[in-house]
Amino acid sequence: MLKDLHPNIRIRIYTSFLSRLIGSMIFPFMAIYFTNAINAFWAGTLLLINVIIQFVAGLYGGYLADILGRKRMMVTGEWMKVIGFVGMILANSPWYTSPWVTFAMMTIIGVASGLVNPAAEAMLIDVSTKETRAFMYAINYWAVNMSLMLGLIVGGFFYKSHFFELLLALFLMSLVTLWMTSTLINETYTPEGTTTKPYGIKPILKSYKTVITDIPFVLFILGGIAVLSIEFQRNNFIAVRLEKEIIPKTFSLFSGLDMSIDGVKLLSLLTVENTIIIVLFTGIVAKWIRNKPEQPIMYTGFILFGLGYGILAFSNDLMTLALAVVVLSIGELMYVPTRQSILADIVDDSKRGAYMAFNGFVFQIGKMAGALGIIIGEAIGGVGMGILYIVFALFGIVFARMAIQMRTVTGKISTEKVF
Repeated sequence: MLKDLHPNIRIRIYTSFLSRLIGSMIFPFMAIYFTNAINAFWAGTLLLINVIIQFVAGLYGGYLADILGRKRMMVTGEWMKVIGFVGMILANSPWYTSPWVTFAMMTIIGVASGLVNPAAEAMLIDVSTKETRAFMYAINYWAVNMSLMLGLIVGGFFYKSHFFELLLALFLMSLVTLWMTSTLINETYTPEGTTTKPYGIKPILKSYKTVITDIPFVLFILGGIAVLSIEFQRNNFIAVRLEKEIIPKTFSLFSGLDMSIDGVKLLSLLTVENTIIIVLFTGIVAKWIRNKPEQPIMYTGFILFGLGYGILAFSNDLMTLALAVVVLSIGELMYVPTRQSILADIVDDSKRGAYMAFNGFVFQIGKMAGALGIIIGEAIGGVGMGILYIVFALFGIVFARMAIQMRTVTGKISTEKVF
């Protein structure tokens, strides 16, 4: 149960939920903001720059978390977020508006997230145990999905008309999360060595050289990239395919109310279905997987996830698509917490911050693969993409299994019977 987890874990779940709840009312719509304020080209360019800066900051933040401690980096990042949100408020007030200042403040917030996230991920591993990690990650995943769902719903209604008020709410929430992080979270890692800390580029490169030459870890990351590449197809190839191929239909609802469904609306409904399943059943699945062998659960999750997305790649039948989302959602519920738990076993305990920062490659390369899916899909079609998704899921299993077998030789991961 949640009360059995370390207090740091509970506080981190609370702060993550609160910040994402308000943040998801604003940040998913920033592409629209910059497009309207400047133009589409600059909107895409600025957001791409922001992603790159956040990723680089994450690499540096992961290194600093290993030489300065977790809490120090988290508190520093939360302070930077407060400053960034104040700047966004001033740049979008009734008296002054500047998209360029807004971007500068978003950059500060991106750097802050790069400092906070690897330290927080490392801290979660510090204070969790092998027995509690899968449950911890499942609950955290539930909190993330719940906050995103609620935030997107509220933001969809109030973003255009109450943007300034939403920014004020985000600033107030940042003060709350700063207070909770600085007063309620305890430091979990005391770095060893001299008081002189190496902050330059050379020691950072040396630290990450250790990471990228850790073959089992790299293989496990490749498996994660294969699976995440499937997920990022939803807003790329699958979105484009549904928009082109789904013929708009009108459905009669209660009280004579009619609703027209086209490809874009159908994608939104399928996304909502996925989120609702995650929110409703995370607790049940978390209890079920607790103290059970993680590897077979993770591998089964990969297969179901790939199979569900494989159907989404070519089917135009509404019921079939809805059932496919059920299948991929079950797979998602099974593989996300178990993969995170196994990842915690694979990383080097002395460089957890750097390892968790490097794990960010999974999401960045997954996003790139998602964009490439549009081009590949034009060449091989929906059925071909469906087969490719299943192949990627199998790649995920192969790479993960190889990584675990190699790490098992060192005695860090216990041998489990799979399939």
